[in-house]
Amino acid sequence: MWLELQIFGFRALWSPFFFIFLLCIALSYYLITGPMRKKFTDNPSPSAGQQFSFYLGIVLIYIAKGSPVDLLSHIMLTAHMTQMAVYLIITPILLIKGLPVWIWKKILYTPIIGKITLFLTKPVISLLLFNGLFSLYHIPVVFNFTKSSPVVHSVIHVILFLAAFIMWLPQLAPVKEVDRLKPLLKIGYIFSNSVLITPACVLIIFASDPLYAAYTQEGAWLTALSLCVPNTVLNGIAPALSGPEMFSPLSLMRDQQWGGIIMKVIQEIAYGSVLTSIIYKWFKDEGAKVDPLPNTTTTVDTH
Repeated sequence: MWLELQIFGFRALWSPFFFIFLLCIALSYYLITGPMRKKFTDNPSPSAGQQFSFYLGIVLIYIAKGSPVDLLSHIMLTAHMTQMAVYLIITPILLIKGLPVWIWKKILYTPIIGKITLFLTKPVISLLLFNGLFSLYHIPVVFNFTKSSPVVHSVIHVILFLAAFIMWLPQLAPVKEVDRLKPLLKIGYIFSNSVLITPACVLIIFASDPLYAAYTQEGAWLTALSLCVPNTVLNGIAPALSGPEMFSPLSLMRDQQWGGIIMKVIQEIAYGSVLTSIIYKWFKDEGAKVDPLPNTTTTVDTH
């Protein structure tokens, strides 16, 4: 498959401009939290763990949206759902954990952005916002529309990414302003997320026919490819392209089913990991509150 994908060219496979954009974000993080930190705060630099988390998040964004995975996401639904799972479920966790508290406070203390963020991170709103947008996005007519225009596609993916951040903030609570949930409610929040995202996955897994024209109809597929393949390249190779099956080892239905399964499995693993950390912290905090055992040593009266 890799050799066959080479026909789309370096720019389609590796998105060099997107790479430069992410590199600038990583460099800005390094400068703001490192050499230039004293201009913004007296707080210490982020821990090694925080830095690793942030940089890993940036790398995963590039893998999901800038590497050949992005090109494959327009060819196979399996690749698309893998991309969505990494982009919307995993990377927000890493970036939230990677940003130091003082940066979060500056964001939340900004008059307009702060008020909007605090409103949207109310648990019920954040739950419905992300899962509603995710399910709406995967309704066939909406999904096919997003593949019809680079602007629409980019805007919707940015909105979904921001909604994913909003969804995770009440759960990970990097600052007390968004830490509204007790541990038991955070567990319920995770389970609610798992339930609300299920209908979209079930629709994809158990559909009796291929759902998305972008993976089945030649014209729609070529339009979807134009989102990441330069028109000069695509116009030159279009006559030789018969459809996604040229590059996919799976049938359309098998690809669609595996796409839904992969999304659900990765989501459950991510949610399970966060759930485990919440329960561990909960028990640790409760254990610290337990009064020490009284001293039972008795003193023998020698008189």
